[in-house]
Formats: sequence, C-alpha cells, structure tokens
Amino acid sequence: MAQSFAVSSRFNTPGEAVVSEPDLCGVYSLSCAGSEVELRAKLDEAAGLSELFRVLADETRTRILYLLSEQELCVCDLAHLLDMTAPAVSHHLRLLRMTRLVRSRREGKQVFYTLNDEHVLTIIRTAQEHYQEES
Repeated sequence: MAQSFAVSSRFNTPGEAVVSEPDLCGVYSLSCAGSEVELRAKLDEAAGLSELFRVLADETRTRILYLLSEQELCVCDLAHLLDMTAPAVSHHLRLLRMTRLVRSRREGKQVFYTLNDEHVLTIIRTAQEHYQEES
C-alpha cells in the first residue's frame, strides 16, 4: 500500500518544501459504513450539548455553580462573594435557570438558588477532578 505525504506550505529555505508525516487516513472510504445509521441517530442526542457548554464556558457562571455546589445562596450572597452587583448576578442566574442548571426557591422577599440536581453536581465535581489531575 502506498503512503501519501502531505506537503506543507512552509519552506525551510527558499524553494525547499517541508514534507510532513503521512496522512492518518490513506484510504478515503467510510470505515463506519456498517454503523452509519446508528451513529447519525446518536447525533440527535448531542443536540443542546453545545448550548450547555457555552453557558458553562463563562467564568462567572462557572464560579456561581461552584459556589452553589457548596451550599444554597441568595443573590445578595453571590453578589458579595463574587464582588459583583446583584443585577449582574441575576443576569447570570437567569441563564443558568434557562438551561436548568440551577433552581430557585422564594423565602419572603429573598430568592435562594441551588444546583438543579445531582447531574449538575456531577459535572462540577468531574470537571474539578479533571482539572486537578492536569495540575
């Protein structure tokens, strides 16, 4: 079987091309042909995951979730701990509620927030463990 090599557009010296490693896939055919239907159906299960990760990608929202993984807090507590205004924290909490990452309960005029369920706590703890392994 002949190996193909990709030629980079970079040059070492004028006129001398740099040859890179062989392509990973030398044969351009579907290796998943037997499971294509099942794999395409799995793509539907991924719908919405990018939205979840987009919400989690914001540092402030991640910090809010981390604090809420420790205990239930009100907007004022979160604003104080994060050195932010209450309206700014409320904005982030609204996005977290819309993606079902947090839930709220009212006690008089105060609204307390907590993680929505154990799945969210698992996401936070797993990410924390992964980050600590990398350090």
